[in-house]
Amino acid sequence: MKTMLKGIAASDGLTCGRVFRLVDPQLEIHQRSIQNLDKEIERFHQALVAAASDIETIKTRVNKNLGADRAQVFIAQMAMVRDAELVDPVTALIQEKRINAEAALLTVTHDAEQRLTSLQNNPYLQQRLATYRAVTKRVTAKLLGVDLPDLALVTDPVVVVAHDLVASETIAVNPQQVLGFITDTGGRTSHSSILARSLNLPAVVGTQVATQQLGNGDMVIVNGSQGNVVVAPDDEEVATAKQEMAERQQNQDRLASIRHHGTVSKDGVGVTLAANMGTVADLPRVEAGGAEAIGLLRTEFMYLDAHHLPSEDEQFTVYRRILTTMAPRPVVIRTLDVGGDKPLPYRAAQDEANPFMGSRAIRQSLAHQQVFRSQLRALIRASAYGKLRIMFPMITTLDELRQAKAIYADERAKLTTARVAMGKIDVGMMVEVPAAALLADRFAAEVDFMSIGTNDLIGYTLAADRTNQDVAYLYQPYHPAILRLVDRVISAAHAAGIPIAMCGEMAGDPIAVPLLLGMGLDEFSMAPNAILKTRELISQLDAHELTSLAETAVNSASTSQEVVTMVQAAVPDVLG
Repeated sequence: MKTMLKGIAASDGLTCGRVFRLVDPQLEIHQRSIQNLDKEIERFHQALVAAASDIETIKTRVNKNLGADRAQVFIAQMAMVRDAELVDPVTALIQEKRINAEAALLTVTHDAEQRLTSLQNNPYLQQRLATYRAVTKRVTAKLLGVDLPDLALVTDPVVVVAHDLVASETIAVNPQQVLGFITDTGGRTSHSSILARSLNLPAVVGTQVATQQLGNGDMVIVNGSQGNVVVAPDDEEVATAKQEMAERQQNQDRLASIRHHGTVSKDGVGVTLAANMGTVADLPRVEAGGAEAIGLLRTEFMYLDAHHLPSEDEQFTVYRRILTTMAPRPVVIRTLDVGGDKPLPYRAAQDEANPFMGSRAIRQSLAHQQVFRSQLRALIRASAYGKLRIMFPMITTLDELRQAKAIYADERAKLTTARVAMGKIDVGMMVEVPAAALLADRFAAEVDFMSIGTNDLIGYTLAADRTNQDVAYLYQPYHPAILRLVDRVISAAHAAGIPIAMCGEMAGDPIAVPLLLGMGLDEFSMAPNAILKTRELISQLDAHELTSLAETAVNSASTSQEVVTMVQAAVPDVLG
């Protein structure tokens, strides 16, 4: 029987296809006494062989479809599944305690995790922890006769259904095999939503019940524009959806004609439309999207995807490739931003009551300077190959900014002494904490550029966790308080004579764009698939006329809805 699931419209688009549940099964382990020890040890070794076979298959497909960088994690898993450090203790425990293999594996895994978790200051041992967990989970599943869901093993395009998607779980996502996403939790700025937009895939998040009501193979229609999912549609509904999908594709083809154009308003005001990037695999989409720059390269993918601490040379190779591809267009690379919703899988997480306000982003970099300095050296070396801008995340105080700049200057001086080739580098910061926005004039005097990170700025200003369904209604990009902070930062940057960008989701929002253009924002950085639509929108807007709209919204509006109404009334023909 046909049903409808309602959620949050997270990524524009429409698709229909079969469900693939990316939901780990419960692995219930019960200890049993064993009489035939040789047979039980053989069962354990067969599970190891089967797990190794799966990992090898996944590694091969990921390497072919997504590149060697993404496959590194599975190479590490292949080594671990054969490692005597794992195999020998389990075998010994089976013999000593005369217990079943899965119970022995659970005990050994627990002991190893306790040991590795306690060694927070040993990067090598910490990077093994995530690999250890992944391998033991797979071997346990083999022993229990349970299949783990693996996107890398999917052969036909599917709609992925999950409770949520976190960064470390999307390593094997192949855009050619995924039609769209449906999740139980999340909001427009959750990882699931940002991933979907970066891949130009429709997504509905926050349905609360998707994993409970959808099974593998169920046919669904996902409307990422309206935030609904039709379950078990009839033939007529499928035909209608496919017709609309064809029309959307025609519109995309039409927009492709302005791919290589600059971005200029109707009255001749030029701005830069840049792309947000989360991985090297995004480069083709950045090019296809018509980006004039990369306004935000998130470097976390090298740390999360590889499941190990990347070396300076590994980082340098990646940065050089991106800068070379984009040259002479500028590339803004954000230093490591982990913590909060992005813990490193191989570093033991700190027990923090509120990690979003704890040790994250620049705070982690300053606390773990060895990692920070390695990244800065790789960036400085790569600057010889393109137009690099380095950006520090989550700056809250001038002391933090000055300390980060001093470390950068120290590493640059060392490389200069060593006669290492390098280019001119602009150094800037993200404004994503209210304190930084309120003191934007002081910060602007000490950086070459600033970029407003609205995803966190909204959350911190309105005290609303963007991933919490219970307070999702408070996460309001058009809230007058947010507009006042954004306007304040733009004005401070212009007064200091430095460029000001925005790299949050708000930069590609069709309601926000007229306001930001009126405020004088210089650069809009967004998901690659939003660039052409935004370029067309800006070409139909009069920037000077929008100045008064922005002033009214900032100074007179009291609610988000008032702001939306103002924008829709000011440019009705453009927004439809």
